[in-house]
Amino acid sequence: MGISGFEHRMKKQKFSISQKLKSFIYAFNGLRILIQKEHNARIHLFATLCVIVAGFLFNISSTEWLAIIFSIGLVFSLEIINSSIEHMADFISPEKHEKIKTIKDLAAAGVLISTLTALIIGLLIFIPKIFTLC
Repeated sequence: MGISGFEHRMKKQKFSISQKLKSFIYAFNGLRILIQKEHNARIHLFATLCVIVAGFLFNISSTEWLAIIFSIGLVFSLEIINSSIEHMADFISPEKHEKIKTIKDLAAAGVLISTLTALIIGLLIFIPKIFTLC
């Protein structure tokens, strides 16, 4: 049984530092696109900056920082995936289509769940600290 074209190409590829560096350039370009073109990502960025400032002001613990950082990463990761799905869906089917709408709604729901989870984590961390000020 022969190997497929994809398997053949994968076997021929050798490790290349320049190729790895290019992949980072592409990834950072994706972040730039996200912040420049996706309104919701800018809202997430503003919330992230507020939470980071609050974390320093309230001197949160290392464990609390872990929860905050993981939440931020999760929200941004899902926002990137959601934006990618939306752009691909619009490219494939620019006209309204019920199946495309379902796909986009499901991707958006993933962002919503991660955002609500991050909000709950933030409230659990910061509300007790705010109440100690009163």
